[in-house]
Amino acid sequence: MPSFDIVSEIDKVELKNAVDNANRELTTRFDFRGVESTIELKELTVTLKTESDFQVRQLLEILRNQCTKRGISLAGADIEDTPVHSGKTYAFNVVFKQGIDQPIAKQIIKVIKDSKVKVQTSIQGEKVRVTGKKRDDLQMAIALLKDSDIELPLQFENFRD
Repeated sequence: MPSFDIVSEIDKVELKNAVDNANRELTTRFDFRGVESTIELKELTVTLKTESDFQVRQLLEILRNQCTKRGISLAGADIEDTPVHSGKTYAFNVVFKQGIDQPIAKQIIKVIKDSKVKVQTSIQGEKVRVTGKKRDDLQMAIALLKDSDIELPLQFENFRD
């Protein structure tokens, strides 16, 4: 019976490359000359630090552009609304989520069930397994999820006949 898994994963190598490219761009930007600014990556958290509120928002924009170039979606990332001010620095933390949590998995299942596509869905840890009798039904489910308004970047893997 054909099946596939729906997952939400961040490519750590591409994220590291995006942060490195953002740091490289930071060194060439005229508006950051003589300003103490850093973009650091630890695990799946990117910390942006600089001397003013406006500049930390500019760092976020630089990171957003580099992530887009590398194919990393910031849709599933937790970005703080206001920068944290401590001492003379402002900081943003951007936390990238790995895996699909329970409420979003239920939302994915609801989208598929509401469409009346003849497939079965099940939550398996941090991924959702979709099985069906026909390959076409699975492809319809994938197309449906790509058009849905789920805020996580989804990948479809282990497509088996």
